Amino acid sequence: MSTKHSRGPLSLWPLAARQYLSVNAAYLKDDLIAGITVSLVAIPQSLAYAQLAGVPAYYGLYAAFIPTIVGALFGSSRQLATGPVAMTSLLTAASVAPLAAHGSEQFYDYVILLALLSGLFQIAFGALRMGVLLNFLSHPVLMGFINAAALIISLSQLPTLLGIPAQQSEHFLLDIWSVVSTVNTMHALSFGFGLATIVMLLGFKRYAPRLPGVLVAVALLTWLSYAIEFAKIGGRVVGDIPHGLPSLSIPPLDWHASIALLPASFVIALISFMEAMSSAKVITIKTREPWNENRELIAQGLAKVAAAFSHSMPVSGSFSRSALNLAAHAKTGLSSVISAICVLLTLLYFTALLYHLPKSVLAAIIMVAVMNLIDFQAIGKAWRASRDDGVAAVITFVATLAFAPNIQNGIITGILLSLSLLLYRMMRPRVAILGLHQDTTLRDARRHNLPPMHPRLGAIRFDGALRFVNVSYFEDALLQLERENPQITHILIKSSGINDLDASGVDMLRNLVTRFRDNGITLVFSGIKRQVQDVIDRTGLKEHIGVDHLFATDREAIDRLLRILA
Repeated sequence: MSTKHSRGPLSLWPLAARQYLSVNAAYLKDDLIAGITVSLVAIPQSLAYAQLAGVPAYYGLYAAFIPTIVGALFGSSRQLATGPVAMTSLLTAASVAPLAAHGSEQFYDYVILLALLSGLFQIAFGALRMGVLLNFLSHPVLMGFINAAALIISLSQLPTLLGIPAQQSEHFLLDIWSVVSTVNTMHALSFGFGLATIVMLLGFKRYAPRLPGVLVAVALLTWLSYAIEFAKIGGRVVGDIPHGLPSLSIPPLDWHASIALLPASFVIALISFMEAMSSAKVITIKTREPWNENRELIAQGLAKVAAAFSHSMPVSGSFSRSALNLAAHAKTGLSSVISAICVLLTLLYFTALLYHLPKSVLAAIIMVAVMNLIDFQAIGKAWRASRDDGVAAVITFVATLAFAPNIQNGIITGILLSLSLLLYRMMRPRVAILGLHQDTTLRDARRHNLPPMHPRLGAIRFDGALRFVNVSYFEDALLQLERENPQITHILIKSSGINDLDASGVDMLRNLVTRFRDNGITLVFSGIKRQVQDVIDRTGLKEHIGVDHLFATDREAIDRLLRILA
C-alpha cells in the first residue's frame, strides 16, 4: 500500500531525520538492539554478496555502510534494511562480465558505474512518480525469474564451494557442467568448510533461530581456518581487507561503457526495487504504517548513488535483514544507522580478523540464503490461475537459465512476453452468444445449453473495452452471428461488459449500424455503462443508432424485441 505523506516544511527533511526528533528512550533501546542484531548478519552476508558480485570482499562492507545510512534517512519504510543483496549482486556480475575481465580494475570500475546508473534510474522514476512502472513486471514473470536466478546463484557458488577453478564463458550452464565433470579434482578441505557451514546454518535455523547463526558459523570456521593454516595448504580465503573508511570519489565515467550498461542498469533498478517493495509491503502489513513507493524509489536510488561515490556496488532493500529488523522490534530508521555504525567499527578495527575466512564458507552462506527464494509452487499456482501466466512464468524461468550469465535478458524476455500476452488478450476478449435462462436473465447459451430466444433474434455479449486493438474482433463476431443465422432481423448487444469506447470503436459501431441496417438487421444495445454512454452522446452515435434502440436494462430490451417479433 502506497500512501502520500502530508506536505509542509518538515516534508523536505528525510523521513528518518524527522523520526529522530520524536524518538524516546524506549525506541532508542529497541533500535539499538535491532541494529546490533542485524549487523551480526549483515557483515558476513556483505562479504558473501561481494564475492557473488565478483568484487573484493571490502566492497560488500562499504555497501553496508554509507548506502545503508542513506537508505534509512531518505526512505519511507522505517524497518527496511538497505545494503548488498543476492539478486542485485548476481545481476551486477552478469551485467559487467561481457564488458570487462573478471578481477580486473576495469571490471571494478564498471561495477561502480553500474551502481551510479541504476541509482539515477531509480531517482528519475521516483521524481517523475513512475512507481506504477512496477506493474509492467507481473508476479508470474517475477516468480519465474527469481526461481531461475536462485538456482543460478547457488550453482555459481559451486566452484568456490568445491575449491575448483571456475571458467567464465558466455554459457553458464556449460561452465557448471565442466565443474561437475571435474568434481574429482575438488579441494576436499574447502568442501568440508562449506558443508560444515551449510549444516550449521540449517541447524541454527531449525533449533536456535534467535541466535545469529551466520556470525557464529563464520567466527568458528574462521578460527578453525586460522588454527590449521588453511590458506597455506591450498585453501582460498578472503585475505587482506583494507581497514578504515571508504574513500569518497567521483565514480569512473566512461561514455561507451555507460551506453552498454544502460539496459542492465534499468533491469537492476527494476528488480532491486521489486525486492525493496516486497519487503516494504510485508513491513506495512505487520506494522500498519504507511510507505510511499515513489519516495522509496528515490531513497533506494540515492543509496545506489552513495555506493558509487563510496567505491562500492549496487545495493537494494534486503528482505532477510528487513525481516530481522522487524522481528527485533526496530521502531525507526535509527536501527539501520546503528547497523551501519557496527560495520564502520568492523572496517576500523576488525578487518584483520576476517583474513582467514574461507571463501567456501561465504559460498555456503550465499547458497543457504537463496534457498528461501526458490518457490516452484508459485509457478504451479500461476499456471492453475491462468494458462497465459503459467506460460510467462515457465518461459521466463527457462530463458533466464538459458541466457545465464546474462540473466537480465531473461527478465526482459519475461516482461516482453507478459506484455505481448496482455495485448493478445486485449485483442481477443471473451465474446458469448446469449440465450434466455429460466430465471429470465441473459446467459452464455453454449455454457448453459440454452435454445435461441427467437429465430429472428440474436444476442451477444462482449467482455472488454472496445478499442482500436479489438474492434475488428468485435465486428467479426457480429458478422459471424449474421452468417450463422440467415433469418435474423434483430441483434441485441448486451453492453454491460463494455467499459470503454475509443474513436476506433465509435467509427466501427457507426459503420456496423449502417451495414446491418442496409441488410435489414437492427442493432439494439442494452445496459450501456455511463462512461460509454457519454462517448456515444458526444460523438452523435446515439442519433445514428436510434434512441429507441438503446435500453437501460436487458429486461427492457428483451420485452420490447419479443413484442416486435411476435
